[in-house]
Amino acid sequence: MPPTDTSQSIAEQALERVGHLGTLPQMTMRIISLVEDPESTAGDLHDVVASDPVLGTRILKVVNSAFYGLSGEVSTLQRAIVLLGLNAVKNIAIAASLSKLFRGGKVCPNFDARQLWSHAVVTGAAGRLVSRKAGLHLDEEAFLAGLVHNVGILVEIQTNREGFAEAVRHSGQTDTPTLRLAESRHLGADHEAFGDALSRKWRFPQTLVMACGHHHEPWVLPSEANRLAMITHTADVLATCLLDENCCGAETDEINPQVLDALKLTQPMVDELMSELPKAREEASALFADAA
Repeated sequence: MPPTDTSQSIAEQALERVGHLGTLPQMTMRIISLVEDPESTAGDLHDVVASDPVLGTRILKVVNSAFYGLSGEVSTLQRAIVLLGLNAVKNIAIAASLSKLFRGGKVCPNFDARQLWSHAVVTGAAGRLVSRKAGLHLDEEAFLAGLVHNVGILVEIQTNREGFAEAVRHSGQTDTPTLRLAESRHLGADHEAFGDALSRKWRFPQTLVMACGHHHEPWVLPSEANRLAMITHTADVLATCLLDENCCGAETDEINPQVLDALKLTQPMVDELMSELPKAREEASALFADAA
């Protein structure tokens, strides 16, 4: 369901009312800008991160976690940044910022913002597994895409909480079988449109914007722009199956055949991903146990 001109306009207007959600923390924006600068070095990133003890501590926790599986204990921030790489540090900063945004509590009987964060973490972990299984070398990008793919829902909750609650209540009915259709009816746009607009405002890379805006139907995108969105679609389905969700998760429990073909994934490979996901979920969740 690609965004229409009307839904894009509604999403952009909503961003004028999102307050603190509209801007990532200054430190996170500095890190994003620095990492995207091809002339930046690990030393430059260290100088920035070292000024934020909380973020520095989190990076050390991550580099020593089972999630990255690096041998030996890393005790210095400089060594952690070198081992993780600039992109991984950027993603840790964004993830730490995001986790604080998912604190809205229960919106309605069938939806809790904490469930949204749980789904995001599992989708990130699944995306990382999919990237590896498909041999795409997009592990960090896939993890971050999974974390942010439903960020448009945060915009909906903050700008029209009651409208979103109505969409959740009506999702699954005959005339609005999916949450996206219910959102479009009650909010004028769906969470993909809101996510597209917010990720552009946050100056995310285009591939990440596409994952936020097209993770339900990545096959509508040009082939040169859909790889990360396809990984996210796959991860979203896997996470939904693992968590047995029917609200903020995928709209189906089957990965689209076009996506499987594009990623060169076979059914046995998908079965392996599902068997590996519980452990990956546990490791990823441990990264953010004290962040949300």
